[in-house]
Amino acid sequence: MIKIKRALISVADKKGIIEFAKTLLKFNVEILSTGGTAKLFFDNNIPVIEVSNYTGFPEMLDGRVKTLHPKIHGGILGKRDDEKHLQTMLKSNIPLIDLVVVNLYPFESTILKENCPLSDAIENIDIGGPAMIRSSAKNYNGVAVVTDSEDYKMIEDALKKNDGALNLECRFYLAKKAFKYTAKYDSAISNYLNGLDKSENLAYPKKLNLTFNKKIDLRYGENPHQSASFYVDEIPNKSSLGSFRQLQGKELSYNNLNDADTAWECVKSFILPTCVIVKHANPCGVGSSRDLLNAYKKALSTDPTSAFGGIIACNSLLDKNSASQIITQFIEVVIAPSYNTESLKIFKSKPNIRLLEITLDNNFNTFEAKKISGGLLVQSPDNFTLDMDHCKVVSKLKPNEEQMSDMLFAWRVAKYVKSNAIVFCKNSQTLGIGAGQTSRVDSTKIASIKAQNANLDLKNSVVASDAFFPFRDGIDVLASAGAKCVIQPGGSLKDEEIISAANELGLVMLFTGYRHFRH
Repeated sequence: MIKIKRALISVADKKGIIEFAKTLLKFNVEILSTGGTAKLFFDNNIPVIEVSNYTGFPEMLDGRVKTLHPKIHGGILGKRDDEKHLQTMLKSNIPLIDLVVVNLYPFESTILKENCPLSDAIENIDIGGPAMIRSSAKNYNGVAVVTDSEDYKMIEDALKKNDGALNLECRFYLAKKAFKYTAKYDSAISNYLNGLDKSENLAYPKKLNLTFNKKIDLRYGENPHQSASFYVDEIPNKSSLGSFRQLQGKELSYNNLNDADTAWECVKSFILPTCVIVKHANPCGVGSSRDLLNAYKKALSTDPTSAFGGIIACNSLLDKNSASQIITQFIEVVIAPSYNTESLKIFKSKPNIRLLEITLDNNFNTFEAKKISGGLLVQSPDNFTLDMDHCKVVSKLKPNEEQMSDMLFAWRVAKYVKSNAIVFCKNSQTLGIGAGQTSRVDSTKIASIKAQNANLDLKNSVVASDAFFPFRDGIDVLASAGAKCVIQPGGSLKDEEIISAANELGLVMLFTGYRHFRH
């Protein structure tokens, strides 16, 4: 146990600090402090010794130099069990400091301000604070360091339980948390400054520092014998899955969130009320309509078998009528930007359904990352928005307005289907989806079979392919199924053969010039 006799408090975030200081006074702890924190204590009649009076050296350089002094760092770093250290400190009149309570200048919130000048960012890089935190954490055997106001209550309880002392377990916990705190702070500074360096690729610096915070522990991983947790970006995009609020339901699993991400990102790309149903990371049904209920019915009818136990995402308020239909099927997760009171009451009858609420806007992530063995793959997100006016009609037949609309719908869906991806659509509804096959013709066949199994007519449908057709076999399959239009990137060595096949079979064919592989 280490008895807390002297504390140094210097905080930018002053939440809860008055109450915490008053608790320390109850245990006769002497309080040292700096600048604004010391003034706050004076104003609230809390006895405090200003650091400048304690060290005998004034704050200088507009406050840039305050705590960088041997009397401060000696009192923190001195080993309590080393007689030489103690004798040196005694000769130099350096008392022990047992508790350091520090949080740092608000660098991250400063750089988030619109048009933040570099000078403001630089002035909000804390120097003395990180030094004190690291010194205290390094010497956790004799010093407790607090960087998070959420820990004040825990420390107060420990002091009361141990008559003003803190045990080694508590101090080690605080030290680990302190190093995480300074690592995150330094990463934010490094990433910001590297982003200003025009000599580097701005999106891909030579050293990438990533910071994530654990949001929740998950029910399990991909399989029940695997454990898992969900970590979110330090500053998550407000419309990303990481910003969800869970309104009801069981704990989420790894697969729930993986599928939910596909469903949410897909449904965000549509303007009309739209419903996306995802199963095993692939859309199995997508529908758009003037109202959400009809959109849901369209999505479900694509593949009701695969929709069993799926994830449903909506891009508009989830109302009573839609909720009444959704609960009639077995589902794991429902996502929407909002729910009305009536729909929430309906979902309460199925308390295991996980309801997630996420703000809807068109913001995109700045990059995507995938962990592989021994490294990280990083890429810009697939944010390409197709302009149908810029597509190239390569067939003799030209598309009509309705076909153009359906091709755009199909192309949006194909973007979120695992490669090789084939999507049959008509009237803003998916009819058959072929996903994740090692050959494009197999995906085409599977999409056609899916439509047949759901008793959906592919006559006059359109087809989107996420990449070019390497051979005409896929074109033959989709034409025989009843499709009349194909939208694809083009770029195959056999494009002329593919175009000839389209003309021979009476198909409209558009080239986008952009591929949408998804792995």
